[in-house]
Formats: sequence, C-alpha cells, structure tokens
Amino acid sequence: MNRMIFASHAALALAVLLAFMGCSRQRENPSEAAGTATELRYGFTSEPVTLDPLHPSNTADGRSILFNVFEGLVKPDTEGRLQPCIAESWTVEQGGLVYNFKLRQGVLFHDGSPLKPVDVQFTLETAIAAGFEGFTGIEKVETVNDTVIMTLKKADPEFLPYITIGIVKADNPDREKNTIGTGPFYIESYTVQQSLVLKKFDDYWRPPQEEGTPRLDKVTIVFFSDSDALLLGLRGGSIDGASVTGSLTQQLDPQRFDIVPGYSAAVQLLALNNARPPLDDIRVRQALNYAVDIQGIIDAAFFGQGRPSGSPLIPGLAAYYEQSLSNPYPLDFDRARSLLAEAGYGEGGQKLSLEITVPSNYVMHVDTAQVITGQLAKAGINAVIKLVDWATWLSDVYRNREYQATIISLDANNVSPRSFLARYRSDSGSNFINFKSADFDRVYDAALSETDDEKRAGLFREAQQIISANAASVYIQDIFYFKAFRGGTYDGVLNYPLYVIDFASMYGT
Repeated sequence: MNRMIFASHAALALAVLLAFMGCSRQRENPSEAAGTATELRYGFTSEPVTLDPLHPSNTADGRSILFNVFEGLVKPDTEGRLQPCIAESWTVEQGGLVYNFKLRQGVLFHDGSPLKPVDVQFTLETAIAAGFEGFTGIEKVETVNDTVIMTLKKADPEFLPYITIGIVKADNPDREKNTIGTGPFYIESYTVQQSLVLKKFDDYWRPPQEEGTPRLDKVTIVFFSDSDALLLGLRGGSIDGASVTGSLTQQLDPQRFDIVPGYSAAVQLLALNNARPPLDDIRVRQALNYAVDIQGIIDAAFFGQGRPSGSPLIPGLAAYYEQSLSNPYPLDFDRARSLLAEAGYGEGGQKLSLEITVPSNYVMHVDTAQVITGQLAKAGINAVIKLVDWATWLSDVYRNREYQATIISLDANNVSPRSFLARYRSDSGSNFINFKSADFDRVYDAALSETDDEKRAGLFREAQQIISANAASVYIQDIFYFKAFRGGTYDGVLNYPLYVIDFASMYGT
C-alpha cells in the first residue's frame, strides 16, 4: 500500500479514531475494577538485549520491561516527580555533596531474600565502575545500619534522577540468566524470539490495595518479527494488547479495540553520522534540515498527531526545552539546494546520495523514511533506504557507527535533561552520531555544576541551541503513540514522561 495516502486520509481517520477514544472504557478510579481478566498477552517487535539493569547495552524496550522487575531508591511518577521507593526517605547535606537514603524495611527480592544495604552499595558501585552517566561523580558509597550514604566529588543538582537504577542482589553471580529484582513482577521464563513471562510477585512490599501493587497475575510479552506480524496477532486475538503507531493504528477497528493515546517520551530523529563524508560538512547537514518537512512527516505517517521537536530534548520537559527550536529549519528547498551547491553538489557537481539505515521492525521509522526520501528528492538529494533487522542496527549503527544516516527514536533513562543530552558530549560512548563541539562540552559541563535551577535550565537550553546550530541531526518529533487493547478487557493504563510500560497499574475488567 502506498504510505503517502496517509496524508490525504489522516484527518478523517484521526477524527473517527478519537471519537471512539472518547468512549474509552478506561476508568478514572482503578479501585473500581472488577478484575475479571487476570492475565495479559502484550506484543513487542523487539527483544531486550539484556535482562541486567546494570548492563550498558540496555535498550528502550528492554528498560520498559525491566521497569516492572527492578526498582531503584526512588521512582518517577506519571508527572516526572521522584517518589520514595526502595528508600523510604532521603536527606541532602553539605551543600549537595552528601545524600543519605534510609532504606525501606521489609523489601524482599524475588528469591525471597531480604534486600540489604550491601545490595544497594554493590549496585551503585557497579554502575560507577561501568561509567554510567550520572554515577561517575560519586566519590564513595557507604552504609550505616539501614542507611546508604553517597558522597559526591562535587555538588550535582541533576544527580537524584539517576538513582532510579534497578537494585540487584550483591551475591547473584549471573544477573543475565538469574534475573532477581524487587519489583511487582518477576520473570518466570524467557524464550528467545518467542516470549517473556512476568508473574505477580506475591511478597511485593507494597500493601495489596496500594497504588503500584500488581492486579494482574501474569503478563506474557510476545515477540513478533515485525509490525505487520504484530498487527495480525492483535487483530487475530493471539495477543490482548500492544503499543502501536503510524499506519498500524489506522488499521485497527476502534469498535473492537480500546485505544489509549500518549506520547512516547522519546525524540525521533534522522540521525546523521557527523564524522562520515559528506555529512562531516555542516552545509550538507544544514541542507538536509531545510529539506525535511517535519509537519509533513507527522501528517503523512502519524495522522497529524505528534509534537515537533527540533531539539534532542522532548518538549514535555518544559522547564528545560528550548522553545525556539520547535521549527529551527523551516522548509526551504531553495536554501537546501544553495547549501548543497556550496558544498559541491547540484549545479555543475555530482548529486548528493544518502543511505538511510532503518530498523525494519519499527514501522513508524520505515514510514518516516518513505516520506523523507520523497521530500529530499525535491531538493535534488538521492536518498535510498536500507532496511536491517534490530540486531544488525545495534551492531552496525549504534556500536560500530558504520552508517551514513538512520531513523530512530532516542529515549532517556530518567527524567533529567542530562539523560537526553549526555550522548552529545564529544567523549561519550553513546555518541553514535559522532557529534563534536567544544562549545557544547563547555556549556553542558557548566550546566551539570550549576546549582541555581533557573541558570541550570538556561544552560541546558543553550546546549540545545548549539546542537541545532551545528545541524547535528534532523530532529523530528516526540512520537504520538497508542496502546491498543481488546475492547472492554483492560483498564488502568498510565503514561509516564519516560518510555516505560507499567503493567502493575493495569487490570482486567
């Protein structure tokens, strides 16, 4: 099917879809649920790279699953505020240099053993040794009775959001195969390329009626090879729900499915390898930015629903988002062609060719690539799409940086702007676009040490402006997602300013 027909039918499709959403069966008060369905089968199109929360190669989908299995000292709520979790309280002393976390009593790991301060200390020291962003500034970790004390090398006002990292058992010799957390669900089984089964943890520390205590007995995550197979599973009834977007949503009958909207809390971008010719030329990167119609992408592939970004930070982090970047490169094919001519392409020169590597299991990225290639052609750019599986994308693009351009969504580990911007520092191991800017490094580092909230926010906004001025990549949007469920069967879906799925909040009707 020609994906470009989405644009002509987007308004009508969305109007019908949202009309049925208005009749959603989602209740305001989860405590009113009758709870007839005790199991949920939920579809994914990618598998976790690791089940170890301390593994540096964890991906967004992996973290979304482990959100239900592991817990940190603190945990974000749906508004992004940090709430007590494994730590029942904390204090900050010595001008932000010392954090004291009083551990909650009665917390058990999934194997029945009690959580101890040494487990928290081991987790934090492992994250420090692995060089996790936010942890390298920790000078030492100590324990006194039921309190964990962290002393920083210098005050870090953005430190607390990183302490959401999942606590693991200190004496677990194989965290990958023996996945033990303290969360509301434990992993009962995992069959590669088939399914992962989560079971309710009966000895979870929260009281039975408290928010956050699981209502479902079992969640089976079913893995599909691609989005088309997932859609068939959803429509055929082999799964009860899935996260869908783009063309998939249009193909669901809103009379048969409850469709719950929400933002992905991730930035979709046309990522450009700044170290690979011809993208090492800022004029070429700027030309690509002028040639891409962001609103056209949203209209054509996302029913007109999305939040244009123009920044590596999601607009939802309003206190830090640079509002002027909502459209920093207005669509201008003439300007794009002029920049390309300056760089030696176009009139009297060779035509610019661009290979866009796209993970085939993400239909919204494939749809976006289809739209972008058509747009770039109008600026005289010959763009071709190279579809690869997820494992190949991780290896070739993310790890080895052997690519020209790619379309992907980048999420954050936590609700800090640092989690979105850290990858752009010149020496960052996750800087797969090879962006290098001494100005950015200077401003970003200054933001990390600024204790005044307003000044720190201003520095983060300046850092975004530097990335945009250098046309590091083409920043598209915070994708508008939908969670689809068989009609009238599940309620309690929550949306977070992070890419997570909270199965503990869901319940059967």
